[in-house]
Amino acid sequence: MERVVQFTGPRQVEVAEHESAPLPTGHLRVRTRFSGISAGTELTAYRGTNPYLTRTWDAGSRLFREGAAGIEYPVAGWGYSEVGEVTEVSPELVSSPGMPAVGDLVWGIWGHRSEGVVPAARMTGHTLPAGLEPLAGAFARVGAIAYNAILAADLHLGEDVAVFGQGVIGLLTTRLAQLSGARVTAVDAIDARLTTAVAYGARHTLNARTDDVAVRIRETTGGAGADVAIEISGAHPALHEALRSVTTGGRVVASGFYQGDGAGLRLGDEFHHNRVQLISSQIGGVPPQLTGRWTVERLQRTFLSLVAEGQVDVTSLVSHVVPVADAADAYELLDRRPADALQIVLEF
Repeated sequence: MERVVQFTGPRQVEVAEHESAPLPTGHLRVRTRFSGISAGTELTAYRGTNPYLTRTWDAGSRLFREGAAGIEYPVAGWGYSEVGEVTEVSPELVSSPGMPAVGDLVWGIWGHRSEGVVPAARMTGHTLPAGLEPLAGAFARVGAIAYNAILAADLHLGEDVAVFGQGVIGLLTTRLAQLSGARVTAVDAIDARLTTAVAYGARHTLNARTDDVAVRIRETTGGAGADVAIEISGAHPALHEALRSVTTGGRVVASGFYQGDGAGLRLGDEFHHNRVQLISSQIGGVPPQLTGRWTVERLQRTFLSLVAEGQVDVTSLVSHVVPVADAADAYELLDRRPADALQIVLEF
């Protein structure tokens, strides 16, 4: 039997069981070891705020259309950070170049389910790097999201960057920005996360609840403001403060998954008067100017290579490894007590 985590309604989680499906031609079967929960995208479905629940995404026009939901409850098998062991390979794929073999540990996206039946084309080159802990493979996608924000920021050696939000992706962004040669100011409302941010390379930390962030950033940059701010919390007030914090003509990379109307975002203030560049970063693609050299696949593989080389620590970000049977408790923890958790991983 296959076990699948699904949302049956807002803040309602169950683990359903289904018969395992036969393996189609051109596919692999993977037994899941670990599956990381996204504290951003997944919580929007868990809470019922995801736009797909009320509107339909028109891929042709690239617009959301009113009038019908793109997805409906039960929402089954969400998740995009999986690691598992290959247990079956479609016969015609055996010995294909780059194809994982039975017994290999692989990373990829097949959702919170005890086994994935995955098209082979999506798994070529996805064997876990030698020596890498299996748990680390669950960070391929979240690491790519952070990496994509760094590419969109177009950082240069010696520049000042403020990273708003020090959850898992924010901490990885802080580390990657520091590796890129930037001087990082980490911003969050949870002191424990700011302490972790120092270990991940932040030179300065600011508490969004108690510090006048934009003023403090200007004080540490000779009055100019940051060259770049990366907003990755998904909170509109944080995006507004990021816009306040950069220098004239500075750049703000909006990487958060913002929900609802933009309460707290005032675009007639510093954004308008300082002619700030506002850029969206989303993991569906890389910055347009880099499409000749970079792909989402390269982002994921390069991030895991940095982890394997010891340049980025991911396993210390895992605060909880939760048996899949207790998935409902994991989501409630992230939703109700975010200060008590960083990366929660479901174990199958």
